Amino acid sequence: MEVDEQIKIFREFIEQNHYPQLLEAVRKGNNFLILDFLGLIKFNTEITDEILENPEELLKAAELAVKEFDLPKKVTKFNLRLINIPDSQKILISEIRSKHLKKLIRLEGIIRQKSTVRPHVTTAKFECPSCGNILNVLQLDSKYKEPSRCGCGRKGKFKEIAKELVDGQGLVLEEAVEDLDGAQPKRINVFLKEDLVSPITERRSSPGSKIRIVGWVVEVPITLRTGGQSTKFELIVEANSIETLNDDTIDMQISDQDLEAIKEIAKSPDPLRLLADNIAPSIYGHDKIKEAIVLQLAGGCRKVRPDGITTRGDMHMLLIGDPGSGKSQLLSRVAKVAPKARFVSGKGATGAGLTASVVKDEFLGGWSLEAGTLVLANRGFAIIDELDKMGKEDTSALHEALEQQTVSIAKANIQATLHCETTVLAAANPKHGRFDPYDLVATQIDLPPTLINRFDLIFPVKDLPNREKDELAAAFILNLHKDPKNIISTISTELIKKFFAYARSKVNPRMSDAAIEEIKEYYVSMRNSGLSDEGNIKSIPITARQLEALVRLSEASAKLRLSKQVSKKDAQIAIGLIDYCLNQIAKDSETGKIDIDRLGGSKITATQRNTISEMKEIINLLEEQLQSKIIPIENIVEVAKDKNITQEKIDDALEKLRRSGDIFEPKRGFVQRL
Repeated sequence: MEVDEQIKIFREFIEQNHYPQLLEAVRKGNNFLILDFLGLIKFNTEITDEILENPEELLKAAELAVKEFDLPKKVTKFNLRLINIPDSQKILISEIRSKHLKKLIRLEGIIRQKSTVRPHVTTAKFECPSCGNILNVLQLDSKYKEPSRCGCGRKGKFKEIAKELVDGQGLVLEEAVEDLDGAQPKRINVFLKEDLVSPITERRSSPGSKIRIVGWVVEVPITLRTGGQSTKFELIVEANSIETLNDDTIDMQISDQDLEAIKEIAKSPDPLRLLADNIAPSIYGHDKIKEAIVLQLAGGCRKVRPDGITTRGDMHMLLIGDPGSGKSQLLSRVAKVAPKARFVSGKGATGAGLTASVVKDEFLGGWSLEAGTLVLANRGFAIIDELDKMGKEDTSALHEALEQQTVSIAKANIQATLHCETTVLAAANPKHGRFDPYDLVATQIDLPPTLINRFDLIFPVKDLPNREKDELAAAFILNLHKDPKNIISTISTELIKKFFAYARSKVNPRMSDAAIEEIKEYYVSMRNSGLSDEGNIKSIPITARQLEALVRLSEASAKLRLSKQVSKKDAQIAIGLIDYCLNQIAKDSETGKIDIDRLGGSKITATQRNTISEMKEIINLLEEQLQSKIIPIENIVEVAKDKNITQEKIDDALEKLRRSGDIFEPKRGFVQRL
């Protein structure tokens, strides 16, 4: 097809389908127009076939067609952006080969790295000093290129008279995990220019965002260290259009048949129990943990208040347990059934790898922002095994990500805040190999107490000898080895994944008055259970963090029923789970009461705090009685024993007072307040 014919077809198509949009774009000062490719197919199939084979040349003809219109303003440079490209042109990044050069393709992936916007030279004009000839040089390489020779025979030393600059930006696009089958995600460089790097588009395409790119593959020569050119080329994608994808449902194709099956699960007498039985059928026991995982997969509701404060709907869960108790297997299984998940091991992860980092930009030069696991798993799940193996500097990077669900970075003159609306499921091992229910959580795992406190649910995974349970577990595991297919599973993994994708994106339940009253009554009664007879607070059984966790769990329970309202029963399920968790890990063996400080908020319990307070009172009393600031330790012991304080507690309290700097020993056997 001749160029004149191409221009004529584009002119007719734009006039019939996009002329009002063209006028509006010109009036606003925009230099681009979005063309519907499917509409163009219906208009003329011959022209669309040529676009697929040679998009760059055909779009130049379309630009010439635009210039033929009588427009309000003169158009010098105008871009045509293509959308609705057929699925036949969709390929994976790992499938890109040399045969795709100059062909129109459609890519989908997650932005792994993003450079800053920089001016990019496309064309440079040079004047020959000998004959005055004007030479145009296209700048396709990363290295600025000058003309090597003029027609008059002159070589080198040409005068630059003009150059055409456009705003350019480089992206590193990575294949989405859900598009792969266990293979390593491949990456490719994508070049954006002109209106594709406008402030509006740039805000929508931050690292971690899932995007759709329409463009064509071009080759870039690789320059050797010697300055010569390699025989190998690097393939990059020059983008024609970019769309941000809403990955709430992770672009899952949920058919009508799938929807009916999802509704059947929701209508079952106990959808929580049904899903818990099918979430990891090959792992024996851990019923309560499986129920908690099911609710975590469903998730709560994210709320944005008028003052800008956001309440997360994602629930974070930490498993602490004995080696060989099945923690890693549970995590691996969740990675398979979650709609969107990334699995990492704490031993091989860093803070920058989990959040974000600034790296050297090899594509356009300078520095660029690279997203980490939590950002890449935005609106999905980050599953971290062996969290305790990470360094202290690395774990500190998680504080903001878990609570505010953002990642802030300020390095190499780059300041940015990335979204990471990510649910975290982590596992950690106790320092001494086995979990001790009588010891504090903060002293057993090598994690900061402030980080531990950000998890909504903390479960101990115990491996305790019990003949009856051991027989059942042994029989289950051995039968599984005898026949690996002998797993009782009524719901397929794919359907479970689609169920949670649908529940998370389509169901947004509201709290009912009955549910609110149920949670309120539990919270208030728990708070008051920590009071002594005199009204002095002895322990704090529950805090506002657990209150918000109750709301999230209640909403998740309602989502399992695909209900628009949280019922009283949903609230009771949430209360039962929180109560189970607190009794497992926050119960003070001495008082028999729940003490939230045992979860990680403090490294001393309420009982220890009370003993320290009593010791301070005893020292004050003895100062008045003895009329001296130097108090014999034997006198302190005598008074303390009259108050039924054991010698062990006395020694422990005095040691803590010494470490805190409240008291010191001026001489052996005596203490004095500072």
